[in-house]
Amino acid sequence: MKTTRKEHDFLGELEIPNHLYYGIQTFRAVENFNITGISISKEPLFIKALGYVKKAAALANKDCGVLDAKITEAICYGSDQLIAGKFDQEFVSDLIQGGAGTSVNMNANEVIANIGLEYLGHKKGEYDFLHPNNHVNCSQSTNDAYPSAFRIALYLKMDHFIAILSGLEVAFSEKGVEFKNVLKMGRTQLQDAVPMTLGQEFHAYATTIGEDIKRLKEAQSLLLEINMGATAIGTKVNAPEGYPEICVDYLVKEVGIPLTLSPDLIEATVDTGAYVQIMGTLKRTAVKITKICNDLRLLSSGPRTGFNEINLPARQPGSSIMPGKVNPVIPEVVNQTCFYVIGQDLTVTLAASAGQLQLNVMEPVIAFAMFTSLDYLGNAIETLVDKCIVGITANTDHCFNMVMNSIGIVTQLNPILGYEVCAGIAGEALKTNKSIHQIVVEERKEITQEKWDEIYSLENLINPKFINS
Repeated sequence: MKTTRKEHDFLGELEIPNHLYYGIQTFRAVENFNITGISISKEPLFIKALGYVKKAAALANKDCGVLDAKITEAICYGSDQLIAGKFDQEFVSDLIQGGAGTSVNMNANEVIANIGLEYLGHKKGEYDFLHPNNHVNCSQSTNDAYPSAFRIALYLKMDHFIAILSGLEVAFSEKGVEFKNVLKMGRTQLQDAVPMTLGQEFHAYATTIGEDIKRLKEAQSLLLEINMGATAIGTKVNAPEGYPEICVDYLVKEVGIPLTLSPDLIEATVDTGAYVQIMGTLKRTAVKITKICNDLRLLSSGPRTGFNEINLPARQPGSSIMPGKVNPVIPEVVNQTCFYVIGQDLTVTLAASAGQLQLNVMEPVIAFAMFTSLDYLGNAIETLVDKCIVGITANTDHCFNMVMNSIGIVTQLNPILGYEVCAGIAGEALKTNKSIHQIVVEERKEITQEKWDEIYSLENLINPKFINS
């Protein structure tokens, strides 16, 4: 039994192993693009989105009288198999490739065609009955099919990422409640400032993550405008009248998100501004998480010669030479992942700026940058929550003692004693290593013990009120 089939394109002929559902153009892509070692098969949502696009196009073409019912049924069957994730292994081309995504588009066309051929009772490669270009790609170009599928996949992927980010917000919020009565010293420029609680610090982390969730959702909405029906450059060449609108209507029903057809298909075919906006927002999130991880490493530093205000869960021995050392490895790995995402923002910026005339051919690297950033940062956030945040404990007594021994608490006396007097007290405390209490109450008798207790009660330090006498 023959184990290969002969396929051809205008460059020539190739023998394709019979068990493969992809064909000659995908085969060439595998030979041409060995760049990242990460194939489209690693992005199942992208494959699913390609299935949605091809199914919607087939149904729209049938409504427009371009495809008959039998061919449409076969294409829809093949597309449904992609949507169900049954042929992910057939998507073998590299995520980064030349050709503006043509290889990915043809990968989908060939796989769907061969699934459809078998559905119709034919053999793979018998394209006279169901053709990758003439039928599966009917009324389409890579230049509308690929970006539309990319936008759908990216939208769905962002849903998943935002859910992960929401988990981080919740974890910080819960720690904010847990630590609400843990008094500690706030710091500016790494110097003692004024008292606060550890709960307020962690609640602020929750708030800043919540802000980024809102910004990401706003940016995500930009993906809902697609250019299906634009075909090559936005002029709708080779597409029947009414096809773009019908196709997008089918996509809305299939995908379940409120996609809209761009009012200017020529602009939409070349524009990649949505990706710049989203990646910039994702970079903002990575920057904020980097800052938080830096804080966690500082707050847990020591344990005896650092801040030592919190304890991070011990995950592994920290040194091959220093016994007993435990390092903050989870915040460290999250930091490194954030650096990668920040770098990918520049990749997307450069790729978006490289669009020329009526098409941006650099969308594959934009897809790579955004898909991997969402995956890697999502994994890092889940790791941060599960292996670090939920297990953080506070060194409550140590935090309190550092507050009461700090010179920074003299600030609370400004309304009563004035800035100049307080500055003198701070200078004396710094020079003599005496406590503020010793100087103000015991030696200078600037205020009574009762007034001190009022000003420096736990409640007033956590929620300060104005006291000027």
